[in-house]
Amino acid sequence: MTARMFDIARISPDRPVLIAGPTASGKSSLAARIVAAQGGVIVNADAIQVFANWRVLTARPTETEEAALPHALYGHIPRDGDYSVGHWLREVSALLNGPRPVIVGGTGLYFTALTEGLAEIPPTPAHVRAAADARIRAEGHAALLTELDPQTAARIDRQNPMRVQRAWEVLQTTGRSLADWQDATPPPLLPQAQAQAFVMDAPKDWLTPRINARFDQMLDMGALDEARANLGGWNPALLSSKAIGGPELIAHLKGEISLNSAREAATIATRQFAKRQRTWFRARMKKWTPIDPASLA
Repeated sequence: MTARMFDIARISPDRPVLIAGPTASGKSSLAARIVAAQGGVIVNADAIQVFANWRVLTARPTETEEAALPHALYGHIPRDGDYSVGHWLREVSALLNGPRPVIVGGTGLYFTALTEGLAEIPPTPAHVRAAADARIRAEGHAALLTELDPQTAARIDRQNPMRVQRAWEVLQTTGRSLADWQDATPPPLLPQAQAQAFVMDAPKDWLTPRINARFDQMLDMGALDEARANLGGWNPALLSSKAIGGPELIAHLKGEISLNSAREAATIATRQFAKRQRTWFRARMKKWTPIDPASLA
């Protein structure tokens, strides 16, 4: 479907709105415009923006923005907290019967779980998580990928270490593959047909300059000070430590790399992440209405 210009007047104020998109595509600004015009609450669907210890580096709404409009599920999980799509779904379910939600983010798995359902997989025991972390540090996530069943390996984002690790942990914990669990998925909380679902169709040539400029903007806004606040007790195994730019700035603060090297590495990692996001959206959100983000400026 061809991406179109966005007209808020065409949005029903009574039905939930879903806005997915890659990093730096302007989706949060669009969500704010909708809520400012029609009311409702902006609900986070980004796996890292839930953590309290990062605001600037994860492009969370500013304190001023959060004070201006209702927001939910931003920065409410402590630095060392555990969080998963299951946690997110349980929290979102409590919001679906309140003010009209405008759910926005870049974590595609959250949206597909919401609109297609999520299997009730038992939580991963600490010793299994520790074993997975140790193997990834020693061998890389490709080692875990080789131990997955073909069905699961074909479904997940094999370039994403977090998704590979999750699939491996499920297999080790339950003795059943992630694909098996997914095939036994219960009905979704919010079928896509009951929502207004949009995906930002951000071409690489349009998105890349925005990504390149964004990290410098984050540095200007205090990202290095934010990383410095995370330096004490830094633990790369924590989910909150997966924030893109976090490991790079920590390495700089430890004297391991220059700030320019950290900037370059973080920008490259962001571009790679955006590519994975676009691939997910193209594969899993074919029925969502694409929006040309350039038309929103």
